[in-house]
Amino acid sequence: MLESSRASSSEISSLFLRSQASCICACRSQMSSLAQPQLPRDRQCGILAWPCYRHPRREPLSLVNLRKRSLEPGEEELASRLDHYKAKATRHIFLIRHSQYHVDASLEKDRTLTPLGREQAELTGLRLASLGLKFNKIVHSSMTRAIETTDIISKHLPGVCKVSTDLLREGAPIEPDPPVSHWKPEAVQYYEDGARIEAAFRNYIHRADAKQQEDSYEIFICHANVIRYIVCRALQFPPEGWLRLSLNNGSITHLVVRPDGRVALRTLGDTGFMPPDKISRS
Repeated sequence: MLESSRASSSEISSLFLRSQASCICACRSQMSSLAQPQLPRDRQCGILAWPCYRHPRREPLSLVNLRKRSLEPGEEELASRLDHYKAKATRHIFLIRHSQYHVDASLEKDRTLTPLGREQAELTGLRLASLGLKFNKIVHSSMTRAIETTDIISKHLPGVCKVSTDLLREGAPIEPDPPVSHWKPEAVQYYEDGARIEAAFRNYIHRADAKQQEDSYEIFICHANVIRYIVCRALQFPPEGWLRLSLNNGSITHLVVRPDGRVALRTLGDTGFMPPDKISRS
C-alpha cells in the first residue's frame, strides 16, 4: 500500500510539473503572438494575406448613428442605412515628386527648379495629359520647388483646380530602420514632421466619400520622404522602411483606393516616359 501511495504521489508530481511546463509554453506562445501582427489566412488559396486597409472614420458602421435607431430595429433597417454610407467609387491618387532643384540654396524660397528640373516637369505634365483622364484637382506642397513643379504641370492640364497645403511639406516622417549614416536629422524633427506627415496620410489617403458617384483622379505634388511614407502606410508595410524606397525627380506613383478600402499600388516612382539623360534623384 505504501509503495502504491508513493507511486501515486510521484505520478501527481510528474503531472503537476508537466502542467506547469504546458502553461509556461502557452504563455510564451501567447506573448509571441501578441508581439507580432497576425495575418488572416486567405480562404480561397490558403496563403497568408494582410487585412485590407480600412480608414476607421470611413467604415460605414462608424458613420451610422445607432442612437437614432428604433428600440426594436431589424437587420434590414441597419443594412439599408449602412448601404447609404458605403463608398461606391474608386479613388486614383497620383503622387508626383517635385523636379530637380537647387539644393545648395540656404533659404527655402531660393531652392527653385534647375533648367533640368523645368524640363522634367514639362515631361511629367505631358505624361499625365496623355493618360486621357479627367483629373479632379491638384493638391501640392507649399514649398517653392513643389509650387514651381505644379505651375509647369498644370499648364498641360487646363481647368484643373490647384490647392496648396502645408501638410505635404518635406520632412522626417519617422526614424528609418535600418538607420543610415548619410541622413541623420535631429530627433525633434521626427516629432514635428512625423505628426504632420501622418496627418497628411490620414487626410488624403482614404476611400471615397459615400456621396461620390464616379471614380476620381487626383494629383498630389510633393516630396520624396512624404510619398515614400504614404506608400508604406497605405500598403500596411512597416513605415520605418520608407527610406529603402527610391524616387526620381518628377516621378509618378499611382495608388488606387477601392470602395471597400483595399489599396493597390499601380506604379512606384515611374519615370519611363523620360529620356535617360533627363532622369535625376536630387
